[in-house]
Amino acid sequence: MLGNFSYSNPTKLYFGDNALDNLAAELEKYGNNVLLVYGGGSIKKNGIYDDVIAILKKCGKTIVEDAGVMPNPTVDKLYEGCERARAGKVDFILAVGGGSVCDYAKALSISVHCNEDPWDKYYIRFEDVDNEIIPVGCVLTMVGTGSEMNGGAVITNHKQKLKIGHVFGDNVFPKFSILNPVYTYTLPEYQMVAGIYDIFNHICEQYFSGEDDNTSDYIMEGLMKSLIHSSRIAVENPKDYEARSNIMWTATWALNTLVACGKTTDWMVHMLGQSVGAYTDATHGMTLAAVSLPYYRFILPYGLQKFKRFAVNVWNVSVDGKTDEQIANEGLAAMESWMNELGLVMNITDLGATEDMLDGITDGTFIMDGGYKVLTKEEIKAVLKESM
Repeated sequence: MLGNFSYSNPTKLYFGDNALDNLAAELEKYGNNVLLVYGGGSIKKNGIYDDVIAILKKCGKTIVEDAGVMPNPTVDKLYEGCERARAGKVDFILAVGGGSVCDYAKALSISVHCNEDPWDKYYIRFEDVDNEIIPVGCVLTMVGTGSEMNGGAVITNHKQKLKIGHVFGDNVFPKFSILNPVYTYTLPEYQMVAGIYDIFNHICEQYFSGEDDNTSDYIMEGLMKSLIHSSRIAVENPKDYEARSNIMWTATWALNTLVACGKTTDWMVHMLGQSVGAYTDATHGMTLAAVSLPYYRFILPYGLQKFKRFAVNVWNVSVDGKTDEQIANEGLAAMESWMNELGLVMNITDLGATEDMLDGITDGTFIMDGGYKVLTKEEIKAVLKESM
């Protein structure tokens, strides 16, 4: 039976190679002082920065810049951004970049007017937002996180060795997002394939939960098959517009809350990967790739029928003369082959994790209860050892 749920997504999307043409009309709806948030400067090299600045100036906006958002945005950067936003009396935040920039912008939006430490309030105690929120808009340049159409914001605290995501409500979702697939063309292949796996794993985290034969599962199988197909084209030709546009669109639907409807959802791969990332500062999608297969092979017996379905419906595994276990394992083998084909990092050692980090990574891994097996700390450590 499909579980009970409510669904709402207030983000307006503009998709296509002329999507930026809609930015001016959206900006007119918001205040005069705009905080322009971006990363390491790639948007200045590819011309996106100049295009956005021209539109902001044409709209008569006062621009306050907040550059240097890192791939795993830190709490120290968040504090810095809060001071910058307060000094500029910012009315609106425009994030131009990938998922980390969008995540950071949303974290900033709820932190600027917070009357206590936002890390403690939102990332340790996981409280709801009860202060003024600065609205956010996004111009996306890298795909993977789905942050352009959800309320998630992941922040890293290096001092505490924690990387934590908080999923906020509709009021924190971006008001609009500009999605131009062409903006993703200049992304290095390493980042592109990491983003592709992030997308895939977002779907898996929701798919591998529950035994129900429901609409959400069918949608997710279609999304996974589309992503596998387009990923192979994009690796061969990164400027194939159809492939890159399909990847971008799949990323949005993979984590905009739709396919989670009626599902308990798992998220243990993300908890494992984020804890690895807190110690190594490795690229998010690669941390997920490195821990996925050991985790899925561990929980496969507890969700055997869904793993069998995954093998048949996503990877076209033949069932003739095979046990359910053989079929399910053949599906994971096909997934592993595809991951190697993309050039993903397949173990946490290559990401910088060492044996002496294992206890800390284990302790920093949040235990979720929506999947097929609630792991103990000992089982988490065992999975991490297999991931090395």
